[in-house]
Amino acid sequence: MCVSTIEKYGASPANIQWTVVRGDSATLKVEFFEDDEITKYDTSDWTYSATSYDSNGDVLDELTTTPYAGYVEIFAPASITEFWGGNKYRSVVAELQFDLQVVIDNGSGQDVDTVWTPVIGTICVLGDITAGL
Repeated sequence: MCVSTIEKYGASPANIQWTVVRGDSATLKVEFFEDDEITKYDTSDWTYSATSYDSNGDVLDELTTTPYAGYVEIFAPASITEFWGGNKYRSVVAELQFDLQVVIDNGSGQDVDTVWTPVIGTICVLGDITAGL
């Protein structure tokens, strides 16, 4: 039986919790699969951006995104995470919001590209004790 599928960008973004230790580098891999949950989407014409937000300091940090075939890696370098949660010494020093946004080139050459936020979530920042190297 043939089934027609409709791509519904933005219908339900994945809401995830990413755990990061303050002062450490951290990577999150986000994969995009077809309905069969095996075949990866062709993401070659997708452009990514990711941002974290600390409401306590009202600070936005741009995270690095690296695209691959069917997935993207979001990277938070230690040079950014070392400031998350300030100088507190607790188990959890901060909870930050973050998202991943995608711009999909529809190939028409006009300003009709699809903008989609497939991932939203919280970065749970764990406190560190050892000073960075």
